Amino acid sequence: MIGRSHRSSDGKLKLKKCIEETKQLLKLPDDFLLGILPGSNTGAFEIALWNSLGIKDIDVLVWDSFGNDWANDISKQLKLPNVNIIKEEYGSLPDLNKVNFQSDVVFTWNGTTSGVCLPNADWIPYNREGLTICDATSAVFAYEIDWTKIDILTFSWQKALGGEGAHGMLVLSPNAVKRINNYEPKWPMPKLFNLKKDGKLNLQIFNGLTINTPSLLLVEDWLSIIKWAVSNGGMDFLKQKTQENYEVFKKFCSENMWIDFLAENEIYRSKTSVCLKIIDPWFCSLEKNEQEKRMENFISYLEENNVAAFDIKSYRTAPLGLRIWCGPTVEKLDLEYLTKWLQFGWESIYKK
Repeated sequence: MIGRSHRSSDGKLKLKKCIEETKQLLKLPDDFLLGILPGSNTGAFEIALWNSLGIKDIDVLVWDSFGNDWANDISKQLKLPNVNIIKEEYGSLPDLNKVNFQSDVVFTWNGTTSGVCLPNADWIPYNREGLTICDATSAVFAYEIDWTKIDILTFSWQKALGGEGAHGMLVLSPNAVKRINNYEPKWPMPKLFNLKKDGKLNLQIFNGLTINTPSLLLVEDWLSIIKWAVSNGGMDFLKQKTQENYEVFKKFCSENMWIDFLAENEIYRSKTSVCLKIIDPWFCSLEKNEQEKRMENFISYLEENNVAAFDIKSYRTAPLGLRIWCGPTVEKLDLEYLTKWLQFGWESIYKK
């Protein structure tokens, strides 16, 4: 399909196939909608916020940088009143008992920059007045999602299953569809964000008619990834592989006294975005700028030795440390090799 129009009958069929096969893999309920949107997960989530928020009070859960971004966009860009931000620092989960489900509730499932993840959806009631709006980009193919607790959810093609970027996907429950159909936001809606046609949700978006031009090369890439996942056992396979990868670092941290998980409580520790902190007393005694220098040396050492661990420094706004992707497209054996290099590299930096 490379070089063909996404508006051609064959192009639309390919896009529709992406939607249908993704729905099957995720075991979405029959009455849920799934569509392809521009701008990766960021675009999909912004589109969700712009089309659904403003009719109710809003609770925003924040425990990593992306949750903080959503809180800022809701309060400072959309300038919505009655926004209650329930925030916790890096490494911990907010008190979920504080959430008011008469309000719309906005949250990330897995904090990719903090290594903190929701353990389940038990804290969300079945009967709720507001919508639950979830950024699940690094969680949706690695954890069990209880779809009865979700109204709006987004993810991207490049997270979890390792496809290329630029494309996001939007899940809508019947309640979310009802909200969008019956609510007209007060702000101007850019074409790229507009989910409506003639005042109602444009259902063609959820049948493969995308808002703007997608990459048909990446469509083929996504279909090949879905085929790989299904042929190996589907969601059970993906979740098991993620768990096995996480266990590599659980063992590594238990055997080494210089490093540990940023999320100390295993109940809410991410198994996909493993965030590690340096706890070596020698390192912790250094001035902050010296810690930064040593960490840069450590990362450079790994890259210069052609270790398959590029860009593993912690996110720029997170505590200094390492962030290692352990999702289902990563091999356990490669992670085991990586831990040996981490240990060897740290000893080399320590001696310097």
